[in-house]
Amino acid sequence: MKALVYTEFGPPDVLQLTEVARPIPKDDEVLIRIRAASVNALDWRMLRGAPTIVRMLFGLRKPTIAQPGRPGRDVAGTVEAVGGNVTKFRPGDEVFGVCLGAFAEYTCANERKLALKPANISFADAAAVPVAAVSALQGLRDKGRIQQGQKVLVDGASGGVGTFAVQIAKSFGAEVTAVCSTRNVDTARSMGADHVIDYTREDFTNSGQRYDLILAANAYHSIFAYRRALSRDGTYVMAGGGWAQIVQTLVLGPLLSLIGRKKMCLFMANIHQKDLVVLKDLLEAGKVVPVIDRRYPLSEAAEAMRYLGEGHARGKVVVTVEHRGEA
Repeated sequence: MKALVYTEFGPPDVLQLTEVARPIPKDDEVLIRIRAASVNALDWRMLRGAPTIVRMLFGLRKPTIAQPGRPGRDVAGTVEAVGGNVTKFRPGDEVFGVCLGAFAEYTCANERKLALKPANISFADAAAVPVAAVSALQGLRDKGRIQQGQKVLVDGASGGVGTFAVQIAKSFGAEVTAVCSTRNVDTARSMGADHVIDYTREDFTNSGQRYDLILAANAYHSIFAYRRALSRDGTYVMAGGGWAQIVQTLVLGPLLSLIGRKKMCLFMANIHQKDLVVLKDLLEAGKVVPVIDRRYPLSEAAEAMRYLGEGHARGKVVVTVEHRGEA
């Protein structure tokens, strides 16, 4: 089968589409015939081997851990075969979820990391969902403890996590403010945001407005600026952003949370079947609609990675997989 691989850290030029052996599912896994995958910031960071902590976790000189050199986590496709202990899926089922090595024709995934694909959306739309939408859902619901009627601000509202966060917050009945650039104002409004702030013209952290919950999908302010924009009992959840902001929130968040009633935390999603099913229901109800900026065929997956790395993607970047013999 064809798969995208890399044997050294670097720019997208190090990626190669090559022939590899088709994987065999373990007892708790399913073999998926991939129809689409999507690119996440983690794929880009692992490819580049930056920041330094990436190399500490996945290999100092070259990728050696977590299916080395096989990018792609979000996946949508058809179950081809199942392991001996799999009970929830059977060959022919259309599924979406997370795996290792999604930029390929086939992959294996643990059944606990998959759910049935929503019937009303395409494979490309389904592939855009898992990491970004679960991050938004868990950040708002589990860490932010979102409540109906709250004032919620989504910083970085035009990116992968942000586009889902705006819609999911609205599904909880919140009053949502989206922060994005000028070119994405109309997109934010189309997603249902009650208010839209163009960050090139206004700094919401200095506006005097206070929010019950701030989800930073792409944090670029200091943790003190975010804290200033919170209401007395407000919560700040960082789900993505620059390395400096990550370190700052990791170190100072717990300390600032001890002062007064404002809570500050860094958050990473745990992708599992239960929340994929929650998202499936929202997608089938039309309450959440994936926003896809660009689609690339598997043969151009390196360009998909390059485009995401430029930092200007609106919503998700998707890689589609056409199998040999298909029209």
